[in-house]
Amino acid sequence: MRKSSFFKIGDIQIVVLLFLLVGLFLLMSFLTRGKLLEFQSLQAVAFQLPLLGLLTLAQMGPMVSGGIDLSIIATANLVSIIMALSMTRFFPSLHAPFAILLGLLLALLLGVVKGFFVALVSVPAIIATLGLMIFIRGVSLVITRGYVIAGFPVDFLFIGNGTVLGIPTSFLVFAAFTIFMYILFSRTRFGLELYLFGSNPVATLFSGVDNRKVVFRTYLLSSFLAGVASCVMASRFNAAQADYGESYLLLTVLACVLGGVSPSGGSGRVMGIVISVAILQVVATGFNLLGFSSHLASALWGTILLGVVLLNRLFLGKN
Repeated sequence: MRKSSFFKIGDIQIVVLLFLLVGLFLLMSFLTRGKLLEFQSLQAVAFQLPLLGLLTLAQMGPMVSGGIDLSIIATANLVSIIMALSMTRFFPSLHAPFAILLGLLLALLLGVVKGFFVALVSVPAIIATLGLMIFIRGVSLVITRGYVIAGFPVDFLFIGNGTVLGIPTSFLVFAAFTIFMYILFSRTRFGLELYLFGSNPVATLFSGVDNRKVVFRTYLLSSFLAGVASCVMASRFNAAQADYGESYLLLTVLACVLGGVSPSGGSGRVMGIVISVAILQVVATGFNLLGFSSHLASALWGTILLGVVLLNRLFLGKN
């Protein structure tokens, strides 16, 4: 009996990523002479990880379906701008939860638009989300005229800068949505249909699955998670702008592929996403403690991705 009968390929890749994470953590701890093990350094990792983590979870669904969402950053920025305006100009007397609710409703509305073009009109995801990214960014620039909106209430800033028993609030938010995504993708009919659609949409259609409904829900979920990420981003920076976090777009794709999500769809696990984001953050924090350029960390991220892809090709036979 072949080894793959006992261990799924995804399980093996998770183990490889875990070894890589532990190895990099030990290496960075040694190079920084233990500074990475200090409480402040670990807390800094926990503060910085949730934003990329939530955005990567938002990218995961479309990529598992075989598509991509290029508009998640633009969506997050527009949502944060609307929340900022509601808290500072339109409804300053109302509390932050109202602004958050308003922002999440906008994220869902944008998700409906994305789902309409990708699922119902059958526009290729890369084209539809590229067009929407440009449109949403343009709307954000018109609203803000390129300026930064700042000065949020304390209860809103608690999301990105507060702690609960020493644990950053944003990390708890990320942990909650990680559990939600794990259950959704591995324990529900929607998750099963999404993986089946990503593997073979024709076979999925003939098995009685409504492909359009699956794709529509996928982009709706992606936009909602981008909205959640916008709460963390605006709160963390205490500001909202039309072009914040644009560098995160390619990083979400990198983290998805590193975590085992196939660019052609049909595979990828939430645990892989969490480990891959942790790997990227440990490298970034370690390089920061060593005083190295952040561009060097980006180069190492690319090297890690190419190394993992090469291992997949050589030992697991994955494309």
